[in-house]
Amino acid sequence: MIDLRGKKAVVFGGGTGLLGQALVRTLIEAGVETTGYSSADLDILDLRKVEEVLAQDTPDYIFNAVAYTQVDLAEEEEEQAFTLNATLPPLLAAHAARLGVPFIHYSTDFVFKGASNIPYQENEKPNASSVYGVSKAAGEKGLQEFGYAKTLIIRISWLFGPDKTNFVDKILTLAKEREKLTVVSDQTGSPSYAPDIAKNTLELLRRERYGIYHLSNSGSASWFDLADAAVKIAELQCDVIPISTNEYPTKAVRPAYSVLDLSAFREATGITPRHWLDALREYVNGRPD
Repeated sequence: MIDLRGKKAVVFGGGTGLLGQALVRTLIEAGVETTGYSSADLDILDLRKVEEVLAQDTPDYIFNAVAYTQVDLAEEEEEQAFTLNATLPPLLAAHAARLGVPFIHYSTDFVFKGASNIPYQENEKPNASSVYGVSKAAGEKGLQEFGYAKTLIIRISWLFGPDKTNFVDKILTLAKEREKLTVVSDQTGSPSYAPDIAKNTLELLRRERYGIYHLSNSGSASWFDLADAAVKIAELQCDVIPISTNEYPTKAVRPAYSVLDLSAFREATGITPRHWLDALREYVNGRPD
């Protein structure tokens, strides 16, 4: 395995992003000299500036944690979504190819329609229903067509964790203010704790694994399951009530079932990600009151 200590990394989206910040912190803990860039530090669409930054930082790894993630707003802002999610990734990969260093890109379970109840494997064809999902799938396709051998595409899902507002954070905030909450119970996925995603990404890099991998925490849950568990762990006096998707309409169509199969990651690393409930307990109990 590769020893990452003493290596250098650049994380685009590492200044303010939920996953990006977790990556920066985890890389530094692993002894990697890491620079995280936010939109305030760098216009990621200014490729000349990106080239200057990479020439200055001389990274051994380039991470792309930049994405347009406003799922419903993407239905109206299609151009912006495709610019960040589809057009940008291959352009960044081209920079990595010129430097001869690995390029790590993050995608989503939303590339799948979610019409079955069988966990998705990496080789299954994307068939997204939302602009967000289609744009992320287009980013994957662009990277595959570019064909840089040291490209690692990691699909993640239902991300929560410290440093930035997320679903769990919103639920706990509302649960302090209300006696009851209604949460959709007929959409099932794979909750992902950002620090765990970051740590397990490094496990793939240590083993020089490229291609597409699915990463999340073990187990599956509905949004109701995740919300109800968070409220109970926090010991808040709020009833969480399950409702159907039809009772909570949104502009973008969400997958009904988008659980990710983690077999390829387990086979590549010998590691089974911890259960989402264990990760959730760590997150909820570690949040400031």
